Amino acid sequence: MLRLNCFIQVSRTERQEVLECAERLTAASLLQDGCVAYDIFESATRRDVLMICETWRDQAALDAHSASEEFVREVNRMKELAELKLEIFSF
Repeated sequence: MLRLNCFIQVSRTERQEVLECAERLTAASLLQDGCVAYDIFESATRRDVLMICETWRDQAALDAHSASEEFVREVNRMKELAELKLEIFSF
């Protein structure tokens, strides 16, 4: 399995739109084959930090997710509005 933590640093003015992108991405991702978990977290101490935590069955499922129309559209928009940092763990 693969676990990805995507940290998102966003300005106050862009926060709502980024969160809406993340919510649409989460809803679509949860329907994809191989998605074990997909959640959005908001920092309790820093209003400018969000995190998407996702778990995938294997690399093939993650590759299909990364190529999906929803992923490309929502992640590209989030990258326009915020700074994203990705951590990947295999277990």
